[in-house]
Amino acid sequence: MHDQLDPFLPTRQSLLSRLKDWDDHESWRNFFDTYWRLIYGLAVKSGLTNTEAEDVVQETLLAVAKEMPGFKYDPARGSFKGWLLEITRRRIANQVRRRLKHRHASAGPLAGEASGQPTRERSEPDQRRTATVERVPDPNSDELERHWDQDWQRNLLEAAIVRVKKKVNAKQYQMFNLYVTMEWPMNQVKKTLGVSAAQVYMAKMRISRLIKSEVKTLESKEFIGMDK
Repeated sequence: MHDQLDPFLPTRQSLLSRLKDWDDHESWRNFFDTYWRLIYGLAVKSGLTNTEAEDVVQETLLAVAKEMPGFKYDPARGSFKGWLLEITRRRIANQVRRRLKHRHASAGPLAGEASGQPTRERSEPDQRRTATVERVPDPNSDELERHWDQDWQRNLLEAAIVRVKKKVNAKQYQMFNLYVTMEWPMNQVKKTLGVSAAQVYMAKMRISRLIKSEVKTLESKEFIGMDK
């Protein structure tokens, strides 16, 4: 199923247009639920802590909110996928700068620096701490872009599944989840849920179709431009 859904590259133009309305809470919640894991995941893969990654999510979504009033569709400006990546990268870079600034501020001068006396050499543990805190990938590296591309499609597929789950009967989704997602043998699914093979196959077909439809709803082969 993943192979069948991967070609869909998602961005819902209508959703982005509605985000221009600050009072459209449902659209903003929809946007947050769809993209926050993607942004958070890239921040963590950049070497940030959980707290720093949460800050990146908040700051990225605030930046999107500020851009929305000037939103203008323009096929020549580039993809929404790339635009969101650039905003996320800038917020990751901000967190890296804050971390280094805090480290330099909290370290203070070494013994002798303030009095003009010869300074002691950094101890080996000090050197290790410095190496660790500075061991953060360049936010502009190609590696992060590869992570973004890989996570983009998986993230939107997961978002589509979550939405479909809310729309279908709980037992139907159980059959689909056990048989398709968890790859249980048919006999085990039948025995566990007390259903027939025909019911399982019907659930698989129906929910697979709904997921594809939901991904298509998210998907747009158009390009989104933003006024700067």
